[in-house]
Amino acid sequence: MTASSKQRNLLSLAVVAVLVQFPSFAFAQEAQQAPGQATGNADEDQPKTLGAITVTAQKREEQLQDVPIAITTLSQQQLQDTGVRDVKDMQMLVPGLTVTSTQSEAQTTARIRGIGTVGDNAGLESSVGVVIDGVYRPRNGVGFGDLGEIERIEVLKGPQGTVFGKNTSAGVINVITRRPNHETSAEAELTVGNYGAIGVSGAFNSPLGEKAAFRIFGTQRKRDGFIDVHTGAGPRRETDDFDQNYHSLRGQLLIEPTDDLNINFIADYTSREENCCVGVTTTRGRTGDIVNVLSPDEGVAPMARPFRREAWSNRSTEQDIKDKGLSAEVNWNTPWFGGATLTSITAWRDWGSINGLDFDFSSADILYRNAQKDESFTGFKTFTQEFRLTGATDKVDWMFGAFYSDEDLTRNETYRIGNAYEPYLSIALLSLINPALGGSPTAPRFLADVTGRPQGTVFAGLGALDRYKQNSKSFALFTNNTWHATEAFDLTVGLRYTAEDKELDSRYSNPNGSPGCASYFGANGQISPAAIGRIGAALTSRGVPFASLPAAQQQTLIRQIVGYSCLPWANFAHNGRATHQERDEKEWSGTIKAAYRWNDNVMGYASVARGYKAGGFNLDRVQSNNGLSGGTDGMIPVNDTSFPGEFVDSYELGTKTTWLGGNLLLNGSLFYQKYEDFQLNSFLGTSFVVRSIPEVISKGVDTEILWQPTKGLLLQGGLMYADTRYGDERPTADFVAPAGNLYKLPGSQVSFAPYWSGTAAVTYEHPFGNNLVARFNIGAKYMSEYNTGSDLDPEKRQGDYTVVNARIGFGRADKRWMVELWALNATDAEYAQVGFDAPLQNVSPAPGNPFNSYNAFLGAPRTYGVTFRFGY
Repeated sequence: MTASSKQRNLLSLAVVAVLVQFPSFAFAQEAQQAPGQATGNADEDQPKTLGAITVTAQKREEQLQDVPIAITTLSQQQLQDTGVRDVKDMQMLVPGLTVTSTQSEAQTTARIRGIGTVGDNAGLESSVGVVIDGVYRPRNGVGFGDLGEIERIEVLKGPQGTVFGKNTSAGVINVITRRPNHETSAEAELTVGNYGAIGVSGAFNSPLGEKAAFRIFGTQRKRDGFIDVHTGAGPRRETDDFDQNYHSLRGQLLIEPTDDLNINFIADYTSREENCCVGVTTTRGRTGDIVNVLSPDEGVAPMARPFRREAWSNRSTEQDIKDKGLSAEVNWNTPWFGGATLTSITAWRDWGSINGLDFDFSSADILYRNAQKDESFTGFKTFTQEFRLTGATDKVDWMFGAFYSDEDLTRNETYRIGNAYEPYLSIALLSLINPALGGSPTAPRFLADVTGRPQGTVFAGLGALDRYKQNSKSFALFTNNTWHATEAFDLTVGLRYTAEDKELDSRYSNPNGSPGCASYFGANGQISPAAIGRIGAALTSRGVPFASLPAAQQQTLIRQIVGYSCLPWANFAHNGRATHQERDEKEWSGTIKAAYRWNDNVMGYASVARGYKAGGFNLDRVQSNNGLSGGTDGMIPVNDTSFPGEFVDSYELGTKTTWLGGNLLLNGSLFYQKYEDFQLNSFLGTSFVVRSIPEVISKGVDTEILWQPTKGLLLQGGLMYADTRYGDERPTADFVAPAGNLYKLPGSQVSFAPYWSGTAAVTYEHPFGNNLVARFNIGAKYMSEYNTGSDLDPEKRQGDYTVVNARIGFGRADKRWMVELWALNATDAEYAQVGFDAPLQNVSPAPGNPFNSYNAFLGAPRTYGVTFRFGY
């Protein structure tokens, strides 16, 4: 960012801050007079004004403008207009929210204000929590399926541990689906679109006598993939990727034995059987030339043209995701404490994902994983129980709660080594030592010579087969209470005590014995003289005068060759390992909020909160030079893969204002969030490492507008400026240049944290003819430049872009039928979800290395179609 653009950004930020935080006395007086003015915009079938919008962010129904929290609330109609079917789609409507997927749709990450937890490692809990009908989902990817009929989504920004059962450090996405009611109704939907898309869904609601009702919803959707795949010699046969094929069924039973008691049972099941996700080439280094030599077809893209949407993959990316669960929510208006409401939410959930993967993202047969449960499986079985007692007096609104979670996590992880792996490493190593040697006729057999094994047997078959079983128990007591000190001043105090207990059993094996790596080492665990002799002879025969090189240079070559032969999945030192790890955490967190209502339409608030997210274990093979997780690159297995909890101190100053008789809402806040031990999960080309960053600071301004200038016309939008960056500390050798993979982080902007993000939407509905209505919506989401890589390599930078969605429809005003034409990403904006080091093709963290190659998972292209809706 240039100095002049920084100055403009700071000036804009200052202006916005003044406007949202210090409304003039004249504006306040105008707002105070507004309730007495006739608006002429109300409708008997709709809320009288926008000011009547209600939320349940504090576990009680309150008007949005009375809640001292930065919230974006999205109604059923808004979500329908924008084409939202899952939580990932809704980022179009929320400034400061980004949602991305990587190797599988199961590995999805949500970030608020630039803060989130990378989803590729199941050992890390989510900084942004997803709660659906009061039930917490253990990871973001577990909650990203078709949500069915949504009544409302609330996005709460900042830590929310004193009102939600599970701790989150960055925010909560709270999803409320439509519940049964006592009217008989039926709805159906048919959608067809490009890429062969077709979807059907239906819902039926009916009373069961006077005391009960049920609702059932089902959907099935299919679509071809939008990435063309070159499969080479296979065995993959699917020639496209990022397709869609899922079905979902959800049933609810509401029982109301008395006016003071209701019980809602929910059962749901979702299945996704799709192919996802291949990466495309964004930067092609010299390693691409080596891959091409080893494939009967071109192994990778001949040049970096990612938005031709072509990928190279000879192995399957089949994914099979199953999600099912049961829950029961009981609400009882008790005779206790002045009629307090006792709420109980009991839930059991079972989620599992099987995902095949071509690790090298090429059509050469290098490294892969089969889509089989015993080879590639991540699953959560979770039982949760939450109790809340909520009541109120003339002066105090109070709530006390308890939360318990028992979570079993199972992960099976494998690496299969293909026939091209050995020649690829041989050629790559010689190319690194001397680029001229990589093209020699003997290059493919280099590792056979240095290991003393027959060519083709140095690496083969199932290299790694690991099993992880983790149990996590969480117990918490929490309270959130608002004291109405005066008619204008409220003070909210929340407190939470959390106890976390995690146990992990890990078993590692190398079924093929890792003969290539083992051949270097003697009985004493040191590199044997015979291995050094073979290395020297192999290099000398190829024109490298090994014997005459300085000792330090000889050692560098030996470490390089042995290191590439003993990458985590091929390191025989892991074979037969079994580890047991335990970790207990007991932590306090809480909040204090002060809200002052200057008049009926202007409220200001200030809040301080301490948030917490539990620590855990890295569920991956970890090795270093000293057997410690913070060590440098090496081959000694790490037994202690734990990392500490993540903490945040959050400060917020905001206003919520209502104008024009309730038809214009202007809300804004200034925020400052300081994270300690921020949990960073980073892919470094061969494995995922977890690092605790001592300090991350996110600060900025968050504004939103909702305006209904006339009946049928609604304008909405938001703008966020967030400066989210790492502290200057360098906690491990990874953060030190030039060799450290993460040396670019200290003092830099966090990945996926654009300075600016904004949303805007216009919706217009107009009646015509005999009981007909036309409806139009267009919405856009803007993101300024940001980096998509957790190591901040410049090759992973994403420029600013805007995504536009549009929908136009007509039908009966009573919603008996409606026809809608729609387009998502209507301008076909080109952007990458995530950039990453091409596995095994990124040989140095130094920028500009000519050998390095980079890939990316792309955002969706333009899709369009027509939807028919029917109801009675």
